[in-house]
Amino acid sequence: MRIGILASAGSWHYLQLEAAFERLGITVERYYITELMAKVGMSSSSFVSGSFAGDERLEDLDALIVRSIPAGSLEQIVFRMNALHCLEQAGTFVMNQPLAIEKTVDKFYTSSLLASQGLPTPPTIVTENRDAAMEAFQELGGDVVVKPLFGSLGRGMVRVDNPDVAYRVFQALEMNHYVFYLQKFIHHENKDIRVFVLGDRVLAAMERRGSAWKTNIAQGAVAYPVELDDYQEKLALKAARAIGCLYAGVDIVRSRDGEMFVLEVNGIPGWEGLQKVSSVNIADEIASFVVKGREGCC
Repeated sequence: MRIGILASAGSWHYLQLEAAFERLGITVERYYITELMAKVGMSSSSFVSGSFAGDERLEDLDALIVRSIPAGSLEQIVFRMNALHCLEQAGTFVMNQPLAIEKTVDKFYTSSLLASQGLPTPPTIVTENRDAAMEAFQELGGDVVVKPLFGSLGRGMVRVDNPDVAYRVFQALEMNHYVFYLQKFIHHENKDIRVFVLGDRVLAAMERRGSAWKTNIAQGAVAYPVELDDYQEKLALKAARAIGCLYAGVDIVRSRDGEMFVLEVNGIPGWEGLQKVSSVNIADEIASFVVKGREGCC
């Protein structure tokens, strides 16, 4: 069996997966997504159509795990995602599927899909107009989190609870042609829950506690083991299904009034912080899932 991983060299997640597949007797092949090249309509046996990384034809892989899609221009991102779509259509088992990654990479799309499935998600308003953004700020109670539409690890998120600050923030975003993504701030005692979903089960979960309102491990929050109740588990599984993820990191927050909200669904979820507080070897579980998934689809 041939397994490929799209990842940067030496990344923690790549090394974990590499070791996990080696324990199954499988050697993985690493590629970087900027190495992708597509050939279309090549009829000669010497010039085969398909997606390539160097001389390697990726359609020959049994499975491809997507661990990294770096920032790029609109053209670069569209090409990378379409190359993954073509691979999947050719029969390669891609995890996560490109459609699921596209849904989770756009916070607005994720929020709308969660809401359409009846999942509780914080009130959110998205606009390109600065005046509309100021009105949205007031409509959402004058205390919002302004998030980049594309982003992760808590970078670029700003809490705004003052009209003058909102005006300056929105003015700066407008000058750089950004979209205004405003989400009502949920008072959550500086903690939330990250749930790691794999297939149709919750694999592990942690509570993240921050010194301020951001609860990302990358922003200095500390992870603690947590046992989910039935409602939290069902919420996480339903959120992953709503997006169509084979594996996902689902962020759940409890308001100070006790209400639960799904904040985000991550389609390329990390688990370094979670692994430190979990007895489950997450990379081993992912490797086994990929092998079974490939065998089950062929």
